[in-house]
Amino acid sequence: MSQKTVIVTGFGPFDGHSVNASWVSVQELASLGLTDDIDLIISEIPVEYCTVKTIIPSLWKQHNPHLVVHVGVSTYVQELTLEQQAHNDGYDKHDISGSCPPTQCCVEGADTCIKSDIDMQNICNEVNNMPIKIKTVVSYADTGRYLCDYAYYQSLHIDKRKAAFIHVPPLGCPYTAEEIAEGLRAVILSILNQL
Repeated sequence: MSQKTVIVTGFGPFDGHSVNASWVSVQELASLGLTDDIDLIISEIPVEYCTVKTIIPSLWKQHNPHLVVHVGVSTYVQELTLEQQAHNDGYDKHDISGSCPPTQCCVEGADTCIKSDIDMQNICNEVNNMPIKIKTVVSYADTGRYLCDYAYYQSLHIDKRKAAFIHVPPLGCPYTAEEIAEGLRAVILSILNQL
């Protein structure tokens, strides 16, 4: 059986998050691993539009992944929040370099919104029936019009059949990095089964 490549990204520090729960949890996921036939590649992405615009297409091109999962932190969530879609415009919040896209757009001329082909509700239902502590919910709303939305849109624009985004709560609110990582592992394996 050939190896499947799965890329999982987390974000670096930004305003109000000197330790980003997304990257800490992704590192914990790497310690857990997925399965023996999956090559898990993790990458920390700076909270900068210009870097995201370069690094995401580069990861896809370099690794030809079976699945790309972006993980970001949100103070508004208390569960693993499976995002179903991302948006192309409205990026007017400054990144850690004090910049935002000149046109406030992710991909010029592309669709306003792209929905993932992955059935997040199905994944949510499956994971919530597993004997793990963390719970999942699905969001069909705005992913934030910041770097989370921006990164997710980049990947959806490349291949909406193989791109996912998961928001995690800050560490200790109420889950540990280990509990979040266990949930991420369950979600990713469920997505791979769906694919």
